[in-house]
Amino acid sequence: MSIIQRGFSPSQPTYFIVACGFGYYQFRRMIKALLLIFEPIEAWERVVRAQRSLGFILTVFLLPLLGLTSLAEGCGLVQWGRTQQDTLHLKQFTTTEAAAFEIGQLLLSLATLFLGTKLVKSLGETFHGRHSFTQVFTMVTYGLSPLFTMRLFDAFPGISHWVTWTAGILLSVAVLYQGVPRVMQPDPSHAFGLYLVSAILLAIITGLARFLTAWYLRDEFKSVKRIISDLIRHMTS
Repeated sequence: MSIIQRGFSPSQPTYFIVACGFGYYQFRRMIKALLLIFEPIEAWERVVRAQRSLGFILTVFLLPLLGLTSLAEGCGLVQWGRTQQDTLHLKQFTTTEAAAFEIGQLLLSLATLFLGTKLVKSLGETFHGRHSFTQVFTMVTYGLSPLFTMRLFDAFPGISHWVTWTAGILLSVAVLYQGVPRVMQPDPSHAFGLYLVSAILLAIITGLARFLTAWYLRDEFKSVKRIISDLIRHMTS
């Protein structure tokens, strides 16, 4: 956006450039994730050539993307709410409740990524590969970026969390098909096997994480607490 300020001489305008830095910065993260979906070969080639460090990927790509999706979903929880286990109406969350949930989900996402990276790295070694943690983290993070992007639709109460997860993981599996051989560079004879096992493993891990967050929003933990209390009471009686 540009603002023109004219001084005493109309023929000599002064220009002030005002850039919406934060919004543009977040938009670039979203564009990167979309390019991996629609132009995976070119996008992965750029990722490989860049050879970013783990810290750079974490702070410049991943955290802004997770922050953007968390903000969108948090606003949806406050504005529209979510269906609870024992009610037919939508429960609107307070700002504090939504913020606590989104922070917890962000930390769970990071734990999922690091666990997935560790397990995929171990899998790569069974396929006679020698990959650094940063190399595998790059592949896992960019490969799962479509899954995180689909969380934007979690802001709408009419869309099931399992619908967004299913769409996101299918897109991520498709993206990983081009990412695994380019980033991890396995032997051609092992490439498809490494891709397939890695995709299945990441689908399981992210599915378990989705189960926990969806369960929490539906207030299902209340049932678990009640069952545990009943068991303890029966055991001590």
